[in-house]
Amino acid sequence: MALPLGNPTLGVAPARRQHKFSGMLLRVSHPGPQSEHSPFGAEPNDGVPPRRGRHLGWLLAGVGAAGLVVAFATNPSDARAAASQDWSPFVLVTGLLLIGLVADADGLFAAAGHQLARTARNGRLLFMGATVMVSVVTAVLNLDTSVAFLTPVLVYTARSRGAGEAPLLYGCLLLSNAGSLFLPGSNLTNLIVLGHLHLSGAEFLAHMWAPALAALVVTAGVVAGVEHRALRVGSADLERPERPVLGLGLVAVAVAAVFVVVLHSPALPVAVVGVVAIGIRLAGGKHEPWRVIEVIGVPVLVGLFGVAVALGTLGRVWSGPATLLAHLDLWGTAAVAAVASVLVNNLPAASLLAAHAPDHPFALLIGLNLGPNLFVTGSLAWLLWLRAARNAGAQPSIAKASRLGAITVPLSLAAALCVLALANSR
Repeated sequence: MALPLGNPTLGVAPARRQHKFSGMLLRVSHPGPQSEHSPFGAEPNDGVPPRRGRHLGWLLAGVGAAGLVVAFATNPSDARAAASQDWSPFVLVTGLLLIGLVADADGLFAAAGHQLARTARNGRLLFMGATVMVSVVTAVLNLDTSVAFLTPVLVYTARSRGAGEAPLLYGCLLLSNAGSLFLPGSNLTNLIVLGHLHLSGAEFLAHMWAPALAALVVTAGVVAGVEHRALRVGSADLERPERPVLGLGLVAVAVAAVFVVVLHSPALPVAVVGVVAIGIRLAGGKHEPWRVIEVIGVPVLVGLFGVAVALGTLGRVWSGPATLLAHLDLWGTAAVAAVASVLVNNLPAASLLAAHAPDHPFALLIGLNLGPNLFVTGSLAWLLWLRAARNAGAQPSIAKASRLGAITVPLSLAAALCVLALANSR
């Protein structure tokens, strides 16, 4: 998750080259060299992470560490309570990212993208299939896994069909955030907010599947409508891709999915699955340790955890956030959560606003998960998306993504809250 931003070859003209993407040759413009370590056919700087990303990650780690020290020094009991509420989401996402790395190396994501490119008869069906793919990966393996591993797959999928990449490129980000309401592990905010309720994945799904589906459909509809010209493509005759490896990655995904749905506290079991799976791959020499560390993003995780604990401690000492939420209805709660997610990132915002059990926890989650589509500060998924898109040779625009978010967020919030209110009235 400590993934660098920026074009590492700024000032160098893009080279026109062929990339062999899991068995299908694609003509793409890509600014960087190929690397055997990249499942997407390209990795900048010959596999050396740019310094800027490392510096930002360690800077955030320093801020988080300072927040932890201040929190525990001033209010140790409240800091322990905040840490107890916040640790499990970070452990869970670490396990899910490790599982995603193993599954990606087995070609599971690429195979899904190739199958979509070969079978979708037109651009609309291509986008609908991509929406389903993003929502499933997000629900089961977390939105960070979705944007990190699916963004390049979808970019290359669009190019292979001669379609504009914008619908799938921006759709991957916006749909990942919108689709993160289905299961507790889909977004770290879910686990932070619902730590007071101790719901299993199945119980959470029973409460949130309808609002989540409404948000997903509205978001997909807006992106498809705005980018409808780029979806005007016909069928294409593509060669059959190589078969994915149906082994360790698939087993790890299946086991993690069962744990997330069945268990009330799936963090440690899922983390064990991820550690065992990546340990097997490291022992076999199929992954390099730096790549694993880069995917996990230890400095960024530590930094966000520290900031979340600090704000969670503040939320326990200062009654302001709890008092504010106590006077708001579903709509007001979601609006405050959406704004807070953009101001301080949705993970620290969740810790602050859910320091005490909120009156409308599901409305709070809707705001925390959909609000980040407004701007890059909203969620860590934005940084992962930017890095993955640039590695794929795309040129993602924060301004364009935010303009799409300015349309999708109010509409998806309204749709999800209407469905939630209807469910609560029964």
